[in-house]
Amino acid sequence: MKTVVVKIFLILNLVVLQLACQNDKKLNQINTVKGPVDVSELGISLTHEHIMSNFGSEMDEALNYDSVKLFNQVIPYLKELKTLGVQSIFDCTTEYFGRRVDLLEVISDSSGVQIITNTGFYGAANDRYIPAFAYEASAESISEIWIDEFENGIKGTAIKPGFIKLAFDDGMPPSNIDKKLFSAGLLSHLSTGLTLAVHTGANLEAAKLQMELLSEYNIHPSAWIWTHASKLGNDEILIEFASKGAWISLDGVNENNCKEYIERMQLFKRKKLLNKVLLSHDGNSFRNGGGMKKFEAIFKNLIPEMRKNGFTEDDINQITVRNPKEAFGIKIRMTKN
Repeated sequence: MKTVVVKIFLILNLVVLQLACQNDKKLNQINTVKGPVDVSELGISLTHEHIMSNFGSEMDEALNYDSVKLFNQVIPYLKELKTLGVQSIFDCTTEYFGRRVDLLEVISDSSGVQIITNTGFYGAANDRYIPAFAYEASAESISEIWIDEFENGIKGTAIKPGFIKLAFDDGMPPSNIDKKLFSAGLLSHLSTGLTLAVHTGANLEAAKLQMELLSEYNIHPSAWIWTHASKLGNDEILIEFASKGAWISLDGVNENNCKEYIERMQLFKRKKLLNKVLLSHDGNSFRNGGGMKKFEAIFKNLIPEMRKNGFTEDDINQITVRNPKEAFGIKIRMTKN
């Protein structure tokens, strides 16, 4: 009953909120670790990468980095990416497995690449990065944490998130905690306008559930990114979700799979849905204090092959510039009644 009352209250008041926000310049902005910028300044963007993470480590160790080694490895690499045209990177390392916004700020300032960090909890990896209190807390109280980071900054800093990062476990039905965290994300969206980027992979049941919950909360599917959608083998299903407004993140590009990605994007182009595709590598320039999983194949391998296979410069600009700008622009996205 409490959840129903909260939903009704939100829906009744959101019309007023939206009218008040229509002329708010913040709707044309996005938060980077160095402050808000107009979405037009995002430029060529990688929408799902990891500047660094300690994924695999225990939660109490995940915040620990050798900052000297980190800066020496990551800053020159981001400068190299900038020469390839990269202007912005959406960092998907969440709290509890290595999000350090203070370090991201230094890296962004030193490299000249805009970095957008996130709020949210990561519910995949058998729930190992979900804090214990979340199991007892309500969706509303969890959302208050994420809304506070958006309004007041992360961990005592002035740095604010530019999107909400969530995750569902692979290969299994969505759990109660998965559903609750997604509901908390929806409540956060209704207060902040932040887009939800949700690790969903090939879990079609989880994707369908998320669409159902979006509908229950009267939120348009364009507020949701199906991340790791490239892991699903059935592109017709991805086309179906894209046609309803969802963002389809093909975020596993590497130098060896460009042919596959070109064929998939050709399908989206034929269906006139190239405007719903996001491209990235799911790379990591500082994995557990060591080796690098590079994120440059889109520029060195994929885009040259796209040009050879009938994609225009406008198509490429659509995917790398216009789509990220539209997907992540801060705005409350309600379903029209």
